[in-house]
Amino acid sequence: MGAGPRVAAVSSYDRFPREVERLPRVGALVDPDVERILSLRPDLVVAYASQTDLLAQLTRAGIAVYVYRHGSLADITAGMRELGGRIGMRAEAARAAAEVERGLADVRASVAGRPRPRTLLVIGREPQSLRAISVSGGFGFLHDLLDLAGGDNVFGSVRRESMMASTETILAKQPDVILELHYSDGASRDAETLERSAWSLLPGVPAVRHGRVHLLYGGELVVPGPRVVLTARAFARVLHGG
Repeated sequence: MGAGPRVAAVSSYDRFPREVERLPRVGALVDPDVERILSLRPDLVVAYASQTDLLAQLTRAGIAVYVYRHGSLADITAGMRELGGRIGMRAEAARAAAEVERGLADVRASVAGRPRPRTLLVIGREPQSLRAISVSGGFGFLHDLLDLAGGDNVFGSVRRESMMASTETILAKQPDVILELHYSDGASRDAETLERSAWSLLPGVPAVRHGRVHLLYGGELVVPGPRVVLTARAFARVLHGG
């Protein structure tokens, strides 16, 4: 929305846009550096709803807070508009949010009428193994992105953002596609091959049998922000080609 010059600090994990690399870092969700935040004398702190201790300390210090919570895909652009109104940039925020919504609508239109493969969306597991597999349930922006991109989440009936899934459960679900997210910017060809080959232990899964195990790399993949359009396009590309 164009408010970058007004940002005083960012969290430990912020990497986008590139300009944030020059800003102070003040911790993250579970380890906010309250002392440093207070030393910056901010006019507004953007904090997650579960950061109750931080919220209480900021309130006692008389610092205004914008509280947000991850939810559906629609909540992302709604949050952009709300934050823009809070900082006096309502029109700019509305334009930025509308651009995101247009991009998402374009992806949805591009896959309309195509077959919808039953998809397992993996958001974490132990490297080079099928242990501690974390998958998307049927709630949250990642599930919404998968749905928009033309895939049917095999765990869509489970109203949770994420859950642990055993290999036995995955075998029972019989996904046509396995879509696995990695949050590094990339991997060597050998490393990627090793990660993909871990799934060879489940030859009875159609996605494995037909070579439809896809690994996507990028820190933006799990960030509920303006780059969700890039994630939607990546999902649609691996699900439907093109």
